[in-house]
Amino acid sequence: MSSKTHADVNPLPEEAAASLYTGEVVHVRIRPTVHRLSYRMTALAIDVDRIDEVARTVRGFSYNRPDLVSLLDRDHGDGTCAIAGHARDVFVTAGFSAATARIVLVTYPRILGYAFNPVSVFYGYNAFGALGAITYEVNNTFGERKSYVVAAGEASGGVFRQTCRKEMSVSPFTGGQGTYRFHVTAPSDRVVIGIQFHDGSGPIIRTHFQGCQAALTSTTLARQVLTRPWLAAKVTAAIHFEAARLFLKGVPLISRHRSPPFSISHQAPDDGSKTARSAD
Repeated sequence: MSSKTHADVNPLPEEAAASLYTGEVVHVRIRPTVHRLSYRMTALAIDVDRIDEVARTVRGFSYNRPDLVSLLDRDHGDGTCAIAGHARDVFVTAGFSAATARIVLVTYPRILGYAFNPVSVFYGYNAFGALGAITYEVNNTFGERKSYVVAAGEASGGVFRQTCRKEMSVSPFTGGQGTYRFHVTAPSDRVVIGIQFHDGSGPIIRTHFQGCQAALTSTTLARQVLTRPWLAAKVTAAIHFEAARLFLKGVPLISRHRSPPFSISHQAPDDGSKTARSAD
């Protein structure tokens, strides 16, 4: 994938370069046994074309180098190109070239060098400021990453809903085949990112993050790190602990199918045809 940016990019300068969203992640397994996990988390929303600007102006935040909070190119896509170039190339590959005027990434950044990032969401806007497409970049614990690219569609009550086929194994307690159902809001004074996994018998897992917006400044960033310095590591430990509890509850382990280190699944906006491509 190319790391270049396209010459016709016209970011919307009146929008904020970055914000913080602090709230709760809720994860509920419905079948074969009910299990619930929740924890506090802070997400970063950032204009991918202004990451360097934020790194210059916010103490404690860096791009591609260690800091209190950081974003690294290697944590997205195939890890070989700049985040902005990766995000734009994915939308273009999927047929959503118009949705690249401004791209906002909502993700869990590295905190003190540690990353916990099951899903990152790239919101693609057109030159008129309308949301045109969304990339859900999903990571699993086996070092595999897949970008699911879908048309944003029409919002109902401020909520965008999409559906796509699940194509990568994520949990050892859940099969790789099924359907994702997404429901999200565009980042504003709050953000909601919800994902449900369905099989042929209905929903198995429901998870969502809902956070309230705060300005990203050196002060707010330091406050988040000082109050929750090892949150990401603690959450990862808690997830493994909860996995052990699921096993003890008798939830069977499911053999996973292997996926490429990075791949893209998308539904073309013009004809609805579905294609998949692995990163070179």
